[in-house]
Amino acid sequence: VFSTDRIIAMSFPSSGKQSFYRNPIKEVARFLDTKHPGHYKVYNLCSEKGYDPKYFHYRVERIFIDDHNVPALQDMLKFTASVREWMSQDEKNIVAIHCKGGKGR
Repeated sequence: VFSTDRIIAMSFPSSGKQSFYRNPIKEVARFLDTKHPGHYKVYNLCSEKGYDPKYFHYRVERIFIDDHNVPALQDMLKFTASVREWMSQDEKNIVAIHCKGGKGR
């Protein structure tokens, strides 16, 4: 996990067997709800898989970027505009960004 005051980069919030070596989705949700209640948005940059956004109160945005690939310019512009808009709404707002492993995208 990489973190600044307002940006968290992490690996995929997983369930089942994958939660043994990736972040368990329920623990990620508990952490965000405890530390940043009502002030977080999750960005899933993983094109390979998703999850039920209810875990994060439907504050999830998905940008489809293939693993080990460069994102399309339009996807990067969409992503950065969304982050900028979310962060500017409230100084308490943070973003949690992930791909599959937490470092590739």
